[in-house]
Amino acid sequence: MTSRLPLLLAGMALCGISSHALAEPRAQIRGELDAELKRQLERAIGEVDGAPANRFEARRRARAALSSAEALLRSEGYYQASLQDEVEGEEHPVAVVQVSPGRRFLLGDTVVDWVAPAPDVETGQAVVAEMKLPPGEPGRAADILAAEGRLVAGLTRRGYADAKAEPRRVVVDHAAFAVQPTFNIASGALVRLDGIQLRTRGPTSADWVERLAPWTAGDRYDPEDVAELERRLLDTGVYDGVGVALSPLDDVRPDGLRPVVVTLADRPSSLLEAGATYSTAEGAGVDVFRTRYNRFGRADTLRYGARLASIDSRIGGEWSLPHWRRPGRTLKLSSFIVNEQTDAYDRSAITVAADLSQRLGKTSWFSYGLGVDAGQYTENRFDPVTQEPLTFDRDLAIVTVRGGAYMDRSNDPLNPTTGYRLSVSAQPTAVAGEDTVLFLRTESQATAYLPLQDGARTVLAGRLRVGSIIGGQELTVPSDRLFYSGGGGSVRGYSFQGINPRLPNNKPRGGLSMFETSVEVRRDIGEKFQAVAFVDAGAVGFQETPNLNNMRYGAGMGVRYKLPFGPVRADVAFPLNKREGDSGFQLYVSIGQAF
Repeated sequence: MTSRLPLLLAGMALCGISSHALAEPRAQIRGELDAELKRQLERAIGEVDGAPANRFEARRRARAALSSAEALLRSEGYYQASLQDEVEGEEHPVAVVQVSPGRRFLLGDTVVDWVAPAPDVETGQAVVAEMKLPPGEPGRAADILAAEGRLVAGLTRRGYADAKAEPRRVVVDHAAFAVQPTFNIASGALVRLDGIQLRTRGPTSADWVERLAPWTAGDRYDPEDVAELERRLLDTGVYDGVGVALSPLDDVRPDGLRPVVVTLADRPSSLLEAGATYSTAEGAGVDVFRTRYNRFGRADTLRYGARLASIDSRIGGEWSLPHWRRPGRTLKLSSFIVNEQTDAYDRSAITVAADLSQRLGKTSWFSYGLGVDAGQYTENRFDPVTQEPLTFDRDLAIVTVRGGAYMDRSNDPLNPTTGYRLSVSAQPTAVAGEDTVLFLRTESQATAYLPLQDGARTVLAGRLRVGSIIGGQELTVPSDRLFYSGGGGSVRGYSFQGINPRLPNNKPRGGLSMFETSVEVRRDIGEKFQAVAFVDAGAVGFQETPNLNNMRYGAGMGVRYKLPFGPVRADVAFPLNKREGDSGFQLYVSIGQAF
């Protein structure tokens, strides 16, 4: 036994367990108690490392535990509890607290006294109704404090921005076993809003900010309106800091209105970005882009530059104009010269697009727009007559009406642990040139996140993506509008376009439908790391409805390192039913979860 003790202690240290005795309760709780109250008392007195060394230390622990237990009992409405600290044993002393909770005190009638000036009668009645402190309920201190907080919050929501609680009076009636709170609430005067006071060193237009306010002069103060103005300014992405707050009491205008002070800290007006990437699946790439912010004083963003890459090279830019003509609506104009070189097709084209997106609530939006592409395509297709691969060139002009919607009910944009996300898109498309084609391309995706343990230390995540092209044929729909699957954002373990059926020369064959699904289990390891195991699957078919007969599967594992802005992920994935030309594994590194 002696020779194995160092190994045992080392193993305990590796698991994060102290080599001395395990933590134990500061004292034992004794008495006739219901199970829940006993658990509360044990949590209140806390734990210590190891048993007491002598009776003096045991007595000290018992007295400290008695003090904590008494405070807990009073907060739970036991104002006539009887407690006794004891020490049992000589050689191995044990600290004990004997508890007799006595009768629980109940809430009596609650009184709300308004410190002049009182709120209007309707508001006063409404906030008292929201207090939720009915007579006859246990006289818990936490419930009394929460009710007081609800009174103040209710006044604030109804326009009394300066409402506050004065010192309360709580009477404990030992004869009637009752707790009777009296709240003294100073509502202050009703606040009606004026316009905006803008404080900034940047070029932002005060008139533009004024138009973003979700209130008009004379409206009652509502903290949600103030928060919404802050969200609208933050959504633009051009400010390092945004502050929106009601002006001080001494800034009330002669007409009784109070302005809202908006403080903006602008980002640098220009940002130059350069980057390089390399992937065994997608090759090398270099990009240089310049971004200019707030050139016209209304939080606009202009981004232009070039990317040179193995698959997708382009030069051009886009201009984003937030809150265009109405709050929450963003106008985006873009134009690029594009050169794509993929296994399935090559494309050289000029693209021009205009899109409008409208935010709905805090995290949802819908969009619509128009895109025009004109260029030359070199396409690898399948000839159904000769059963041989076919390569041909086409000059095409493509007009696309674009519509989409997105709903996010998850709790975090980069590391969700609960909730769901839904997205749908529809693109009616007209093709002219060497072929004339009309078709509709649709795509939808759903993701969901389910915490399996308290604190979301283990999370089950799932994803489902479906796409379909209606009204077109494989040979006539432009190659870049067909469906392809495989890679870090779809089915891991396969290269870009690696899921697609193959032509006889082993090149990927674009499809008219697509199906993808993923399941991940994410498990926290300590505070900074997370381990992930996943299975992905996908199929591309040649009918309008997804064909699951040629499913490809990938599985793997990964690690996440949590940073303040989100996790950095690294995944290694393996194809489970690989074909000729598929690599034995793929490695993916990026920011944020896979979905």
